[in-house]
Amino acid sequence: MTDETTTFQNSSLSKIFFILSLIVLGFWSVGQIIDVYRYPAVGAIFEILWLFMLLMLFILPIIALVFLIKEKFSFKSLYLYTLIVAVINILLMIFIK
Repeated sequence: MTDETTTFQNSSLSKIFFILSLIVLGFWSVGQIIDVYRYPAVGAIFEILWLFMLLMLFILPIIALVFLIKEKFSFKSLYLYTLIVAVINILLMIFIK
């Protein structure tokens, strides 16, 4: 008899969205904390990635909300936590300079 729990058994897509939201949070946090232009190579990488990260910052919460609605607002869904991380990231970008 297998006694498998259904807690947090999410699709690989939800895991990818959650990891992407953490990467975007980390990218913008590093940009706020560290002077990325002090080192030319880091500044160049930051400049290459900033537009992609900005798009992800605003697209990820919308996609996560759509999938969360499809899952009927389950607290076990990683889409909920993706949405929370993305909203916190947006609020940090607005209020912390």
